Amino acid sequence: MVEQANTNAKWKEKAFNIIFKADTFWGKFFDAILLVAIFLSVLAVVLESVGRIRLNYGTYFLWAEWIFTGFFLIEYILRIIIVKKPWNYIKSFFGIVDLLSILPSLLAFVFAGAQSLMIIRSLRLLRIFRIFKLTQYLGEATQLSTALMASRKKITLFIATVMILVSIMGAVMYLIEPPESGFTDIPRGIYWSIVTLTTVGYGDIAPITPLGQIVASFIMIMGYGIIAVPTGIVTSEMNRSRFKVDSRSCENCGAKQHGDFAKFCHNCGEKLPPIS
Repeated sequence: MVEQANTNAKWKEKAFNIIFKADTFWGKFFDAILLVAIFLSVLAVVLESVGRIRLNYGTYFLWAEWIFTGFFLIEYILRIIIVKKPWNYIKSFFGIVDLLSILPSLLAFVFAGAQSLMIIRSLRLLRIFRIFKLTQYLGEATQLSTALMASRKKITLFIATVMILVSIMGAVMYLIEPPESGFTDIPRGIYWSIVTLTTVGYGDIAPITPLGQIVASFIMIMGYGIIAVPTGIVTSEMNRSRFKVDSRSCENCGAKQHGDFAKFCHNCGEKLPPIS
């Protein structure tokens, strides 16, 4: 009994080193295979959406989809088995992404009947979430997500300020411009303010009065400065929180890309293994 427990522990440890760690030969080899599989599966989803290609090669896409689904399903089950606390991995961001990469195909297999074809199509479209599996192999993605989380309050305040500004400008343009110019109500004015402030400029609505054109010019110039604000906020946080990431993986939830010299997992708080 003890010998069987030791055998299972050794098997899990070897599988953990291959699946979750990237500083070993087999770990790098497994990551390379997984990256290729993710890329090919996403490419298949994109090509399958083209009617002419789907008509000629639909059978091949079907076989490829089930091969990729089987591969990702085995990977997902193994990840759940070898971590100490599977629920922490399942509810983590990458655990949800891994589930979304296989769930649409499995659900599409359950649904049947012509009336459910649209449901199946929408579910299968969720396979594009596999592309998010790529981010867990990029150290820069962790740094960017950390900077975004650190600057979320400033960005939220910035967005709220912009919404107040476009609401005021939209109401002003509704008062200034006649209905024939397209500003028939305040929501239309707010829509025009957003389009103008973001320098998109569809041109479906345009001011025709001199005062309205002056206000529009002011909003256009303001737009260049406003666009730079969130970029500056995130860049500042990235410079402030710049750190070197290592290849250690949490034995509890499997999360990767922790900060250099980090002692606890950034996902579940479990103590990390010592730096090798």
